[in-house]
Amino acid sequence: MERKKKMTISTLKKMKKDKKKIVCLTAYDASFAQMIAAAGVDVLLVGDSLGMVIQGHGSTTPVSIAEIVYHSQCVRRGAPNALIIADMPFLSAANIDLAVTNAGLLMQQGGAEIVKVEGAGKMISVVESLSEQGIPVCGHLGLTPQSVHKLGGYKVQGRDEQSAEKILLDATKLEEAGADLLVLECVPEQLAQEISLNISIPTIGIGAGVYCDGQVLVTYDLLGLSHGLRPRFVKDFLAETGDISSAMRKYVEDVRNEKFPASEHSFS
Repeated sequence: MERKKKMTISTLKKMKKDKKKIVCLTAYDASFAQMIAAAGVDVLLVGDSLGMVIQGHGSTTPVSIAEIVYHSQCVRRGAPNALIIADMPFLSAANIDLAVTNAGLLMQQGGAEIVKVEGAGKMISVVESLSEQGIPVCGHLGLTPQSVHKLGGYKVQGRDEQSAEKILLDATKLEEAGADLLVLECVPEQLAQEISLNISIPTIGIGAGVYCDGQVLVTYDLLGLSHGLRPRFVKDFLAETGDISSAMRKYVEDVRNEKFPASEHSFS
């Protein structure tokens, strides 16, 4: 059921403390945003995944800040009470000044409450600066789609000891820099669990196992509309339920009850 009270970052942090799972889905337009909110989803992510599922590109890198602003506006109209995260697309946070300007556009024009940046390294100072400006930030570690060409493809990250330690350290650095949330994508389940236990901000997993504080999926994947090879972490809830609204409600229910993701949707 759609919430009447506005979801906030403080609510999400309390949910982590109370061990209540956070549910997130991507949204790109008003109609889907309305349905997703009505299903009881906590957070809507206007992801640069729109480059692939909406625009038909082979990666997220062609997406512009103007396009994210536009889709955020659409989502905000459809779900006025939702907590909206908007992606900072490829190179939109290449330096601190550019990041502050673009994050401001996403919040002032797009209606987003949180912006999401990928990676650590130079992004640590960006996150720190955004936070100092009063801009809530969601970090993103593990498989970072904007860096897919550098990573050599869509591969699970953090499987060896050295890379796992780096992801854990980066998670700590992002929290210290002022990040409010952290997405963990395509990392081993046990690593995601260790990170979730070692930082105080909520973790949102996608292909990161059941021990994260919450889960996110691309809505098109949840409905079986994704093209090409389906990632291991995806489940077609529409095939199980028969209609879109029921599929979304089933996803919410399964995340809350820790039935999704199951072992077959996770990595070791």
